Amino acid sequence: MATDPLESAEIPQRRLLQSIVEVARSVFGAAAASVLLVDEENGDLVFEAVAGEGEHHLLGTRFPGGTGIAGWAMVSGQPLVIDDVSENPRFARKAAEFTGYVPRSIMAAPLICAGDCVGVLEVLDRDSRQRCDLGDMASLGLLATEMATVLELLLQLRSRDAEHGARAGKARLPRLDTALLQRVAERLPTASEQVGATVAKLLVMADELLADDLPPDGDG
Repeated sequence: MATDPLESAEIPQRRLLQSIVEVARSVFGAAAASVLLVDEENGDLVFEAVAGEGEHHLLGTRFPGGTGIAGWAMVSGQPLVIDDVSENPRFARKAAEFTGYVPRSIMAAPLICAGDCVGVLEVLDRDSRQRCDLGDMASLGLLATEMATVLELLLQLRSRDAEHGARAGKARLPRLDTALLQRVAERLPTASEQVGATVAKLLVMADELLADDLPPDGDG
């Protein structure tokens, strides 16, 4: 069996990743949002965090790299918004049926770290509020950029834990830009107060989890 891309991550780090997926789902009022990471051993896409539809059974599920719209985003390195998957040849219906949920629309954006695609942020069936697709694409891109920062953090934390050295303990790690994520939510013109409150709460939780994992100043 191939290695889980984040199998050595601590539970708080996994909660951090999950909280950002929850933010993505809340921002777009979506039926589901997920992060699929690329398994370096074989190129598979693996569900690492899921909010909404499939959250109780999809974690760890994998598909060959390049599968479906998420696979297209991974290979091309470009985000895309598909309002009707039934009319798009990139949609992998059999793969969707295997997950137990067949969406009507999909948004997907690659997660880029150090120039490489390490995963995909996917949003299924965003709500029906009238919005410009370009605005949704921009918001999705901002979320994906911040998600990539989180993944970079997790990789550095894993490396630090493996080294067990004083220099590793003093490593300067990227901080989660909660203000950026809040601005993403505020950019949605019809975002409700409930959505805004949910996003704010999740951002606070994410920032606290991140602070718990960072070494104290002067520790070494």
